[in-house]
Amino acid sequence: MTDIQQTVYVVEDDEAVRDSLELLLKSDGKPVKTYESATSFLKDYSDQMAGCIVLDIRMPGMDGMELQKKLNEKHSILPIIFVTGHGDVPMAVDAMKEGAVDFIQKPYREEALLEKIEAALAQDLEQRKSLDEKQEIIRRVKSLTPREHEIMDRMIAGQANKVIAIELEISQRTVEIHRSRVMHKMGTHSLAHLVRMVLSVKDRIDAR
Repeated sequence: MTDIQQTVYVVEDDEAVRDSLELLLKSDGKPVKTYESATSFLKDYSDQMAGCIVLDIRMPGMDGMELQKKLNEKHSILPIIFVTGHGDVPMAVDAMKEGAVDFIQKPYREEALLEKIEAALAQDLEQRKSLDEKQEIIRRVKSLTPREHEIMDRMIAGQANKVIAIELEISQRTVEIHRSRVMHKMGTHSLAHLVRMVLSVKDRIDAR
């Protein structure tokens, strides 16, 4: 996986809190970008963004939960940490049901927030690594010829070479050659590994 530049995106309408968070994160060596509203972040949002979002739950205009729903609609995988006031805990719990990774209640300890951010950044990296791996598997599947794809499907279904040869009306030696090419192109020597790889992206392959 190529190196990913992660950024902590702070979405907070209170200028003093926003500036304080920016200073805290920069002092901890983390790239940070701040936004004064959910709308301004949404305008800037790209699926290429990596890192996490520290998001105030109560803001004028579009609030934090509305922004979360908009990001979910865009299939964003950026982990969200909600910053909540005392009365917002039930809202934060609902937000976590919608996919937020954590919430922290005001007033909070800076160390506690930094710990949650570290965990969110680690989750983001893991998710992106998994996506990169799946994209590579899809690339390999697409490199197969139609016949190789057909052979692979039958291999995954557990059919023996002899059975494949009979059903496709080709020689067993031809099946063996195709099978070898499938394993080479998919980058594995193990049928079990091949099965796991293909099953991990089956929904995307089926949608092609």
